[in-house]
Amino acid sequence: MPDLDPAVVALVADLARRAKAASRRLALLTRAEKDAALYAVADALDAAIPQVVAANAEDLERGRSRGMAEGLLDRLMLDEDRIRAIASAVREVAALPDPVGEVVRGSTLANGLQVRQVRVPMGVVGMIYEARPNVTVDAAALGLKSGNAVILRGGSAAEASNRALVQVIRAALAAIGVPEDAVGLLDGGGHDAARALMTARGLVDLVIPRGGADLIRTVVMESTVPVIETGIGINHVYLDAAADPAKARAITMNSKTHRPSVCNAAETLLVHASVAEALLPGILTELVAAGVGLHVSPAAAPYAVQAGVPFAQATDADFDTEWHRLEMSVHVVDSLGAALDHIAAHGSLHTEVIVTESRSAARRFVAEVDAAAVMVNASSRFTDGGQFGMGAEIGISTQKLHARGPMALPELTTTKWVVEGDGHVRV
Repeated sequence: MPDLDPAVVALVADLARRAKAASRRLALLTRAEKDAALYAVADALDAAIPQVVAANAEDLERGRSRGMAEGLLDRLMLDEDRIRAIASAVREVAALPDPVGEVVRGSTLANGLQVRQVRVPMGVVGMIYEARPNVTVDAAALGLKSGNAVILRGGSAAEASNRALVQVIRAALAAIGVPEDAVGLLDGGGHDAARALMTARGLVDLVIPRGGADLIRTVVMESTVPVIETGIGINHVYLDAAADPAKARAITMNSKTHRPSVCNAAETLLVHASVAEALLPGILTELVAAGVGLHVSPAAAPYAVQAGVPFAQATDADFDTEWHRLEMSVHVVDSLGAALDHIAAHGSLHTEVIVTESRSAARRFVAEVDAAAVMVNASSRFTDGGQFGMGAEIGISTQKLHARGPMALPELTTTKWVVEGDGHVRV
């Protein structure tokens, strides 16, 4: 790792120390106190809509002037409806059970010792993410509810939005006596700031990256602080030989077009050869009508020609691409096994979808596919903490240790063992 600017390292260390001090106070708050803080934050966000929208407009203008893609601009954009939805998500987090203090397991031993494993906060959580200002609020809310202080390092594309949001949050916390350093923003410092955060071992307890493949790879490879890896979403919709045509159409369209810029959108459509002629021309026509650009394999090309829709010939690189926009790769496979092989070669372990009326095909797909979430006859867009009943999520983990899939409150805790005796000594 290159040498870091000492001034930036000192800045991060100071921010982390203040966050650490705040985390010790947060760990003592009751659920009622944490919920009150969250409701105060939500109300403050509603009241601050004009200034947040104005700050976001600065970011959008700068992004457009730099040629930012429409899909990324959509991720960046905040309007009144989105801010109210973000505030509503904070209230939903407040209504969720508090994970801190939950007894994971416990027993009374034969010698009378009472042993239990309980959930406790992580401490200080660093978030490194790109142009998603909603993540700023989601991370703060989930951190507060789980008793963690958070240090936020958002992308430069959303710097004005993030600054405005964090100012609102910190002011709301201070007004009700909760340490404002429970939510800190690492503003400025360039790449050195992010690297200083992910190497602040001893001050920061956990780092969670959220963004594109390059960002996640950098954090995973360079961090000395433990990392929960949130992966990109190269997600597939597989239309099985026993797919219901109406479900196939609806699920494909929703998975791709409902909000194409997010990580749970579908990027590749796989179709069993036995139903390709019946299903694919109509679905391709509907996709193109919705503005989707098609990247079609040689096996799928005849059906695109039959439909009379424009398409590009798909490359291997296309099947490894998270489009983040109205683009989709299309391929026809000879069997369920071939679909699973394609997913194994090109998937990102995020979300995989099968559309089928065959219970045996569904069972095999669920058992064999390697992904954090598997959908049977349901859109990929349901891989979301809110949709799973978790409230706002801090990210979707594609790793296999500690947390996998949508991460909410329990995933932001660790455990400690509490042992109570009555003068017990070991002999």
